[in-house]
Amino acid sequence: MALPDAFVPELNALLGAGSVLTEPEQLKVYDCDGLTSWRALPAVVVLPVSAGEVQAVVRLCARFEVPFVARGAGTGLSGGALPVADGVVISLTRLNRILEIDLDSQRIVVEPGVANLDVTRAVEAAGLFYAPDPSSQQVCTIGGNVAENSGGAHCLKNGFTVNHVTGLKVVLPDGELVDLGGKALDPDGLDLLGTFVGSEGTLGIATEITLRLVRKPEAVTTMLAAFRSTDDAGSAVSGIIGAGILPAAIEMMDKLTLDAAEAAYHPGYPAGSQAVLLVELDGVAVQVAEDTAAVERVCIECGAFSVRVAQGDAERALLWKGRKGAFPAMGRMANDYYVQDGVVPRTRLPEVLRRIVELEQEFGLRVGNVFHAGDGNLHPLVLYDAAAGETERAKELAEAILAACLDAGGSLTGEHGVGVDKACSMPKMFSERDLETFGRLRRAFDPDGLANPGKVIPTPRLCGEVPGPYRVHPLERLGLVERF
Repeated sequence: MALPDAFVPELNALLGAGSVLTEPEQLKVYDCDGLTSWRALPAVVVLPVSAGEVQAVVRLCARFEVPFVARGAGTGLSGGALPVADGVVISLTRLNRILEIDLDSQRIVVEPGVANLDVTRAVEAAGLFYAPDPSSQQVCTIGGNVAENSGGAHCLKNGFTVNHVTGLKVVLPDGELVDLGGKALDPDGLDLLGTFVGSEGTLGIATEITLRLVRKPEAVTTMLAAFRSTDDAGSAVSGIIGAGILPAAIEMMDKLTLDAAEAAYHPGYPAGSQAVLLVELDGVAVQVAEDTAAVERVCIECGAFSVRVAQGDAERALLWKGRKGAFPAMGRMANDYYVQDGVVPRTRLPEVLRRIVELEQEFGLRVGNVFHAGDGNLHPLVLYDAAAGETERAKELAEAILAACLDAGGSLTGEHGVGVDKACSMPKMFSERDLETFGRLRRAFDPDGLANPGKVIPTPRLCGEVPGPYRVHPLERLGLVERF
């Protein structure tokens, strides 16, 4: 379905021609997010510079019944920012101002296009930082973090984005601007703030975000423990938590990922490692010292053959560079890779990792494992060669890994979101009643289904759900599938 004839001229009148992109070579930049196996060209991309312009564009979309997709830096890994072929992409990269820094309240107010790491840079001289730290934090934006409820390596102790957002200004899908929360940590009334965070752009667009800042800890210790097997490393994770210790982060990497990261960044992982744990402890200096000794004992008891503590900020940064750069480093191991994101209970980590090895052999593809072991959030990287026709096999393997997570009592996603990639897997985790409840909530905010359609909630028939009134699936609109 083509855009109404009057739509683009009215956009130009609202924003100016330089902020409205319609040429194919311009639109190509926005055809996917970080999950590049899903692609579609939008009909138009707009680049508003203020909340008022966002509101005006959304009102225009509502009047013409044109679907829209909000987009930040495009680093998402679930197809959450995949355009609709006959719709609009609203890029928020020009809304990149820090609006207020309130050191007394430990709050900062930002626009959605502010990069995650820039929040900490703005307040670190005052001894504060912003805790959620996705691996892409140098480029990913706060608006995208809010949409996906992003976590990061340090979410084990500090929590996810939802634990650090206290207020939002939101443009609803009909163009109304509303305030949710404020500077208080626990606002009165219904938790509409918590409902919006993690809604993946399906309930509206955040144009102003109030974040909670955290005081820098007195002491930080980063340690690396090397193991002969992932089973031993997984046992150490359970042992650390079972001992009553709550690290800021516990990260695990297997041999394939270690080889890639070592080649790319040279962090000095011990030779012979089949798995390593990166454990970071922070807090009061005396407690950190006690916990460091306790973690070392647990790791050695579980089979660690090498345990070392980073000596100084430079070594600590290098160890984290190897971990946070693991995704791009995997480009050294294969032409293509497919990032999965599932969660399992910590005590089930060893058996799920063994199941992934079995699936590697079954599908004839390699999988690199790098993940937030402390909260059981797996990020398997399925390596494949698209030119050799392995794409579908890679997707099937990734779905089989998700099934293994669910069988172990886990969930479909820990932080990357559902997007378009996992929408059809939702019935494997949620009942028909659950999904209908999600749909009712979504319709309360967006009765016309214009905000990021085709994401999160599965569409009947094409997703194998129970029959019902037929709705055109977004993949049909994209021309990727046909209805028979």
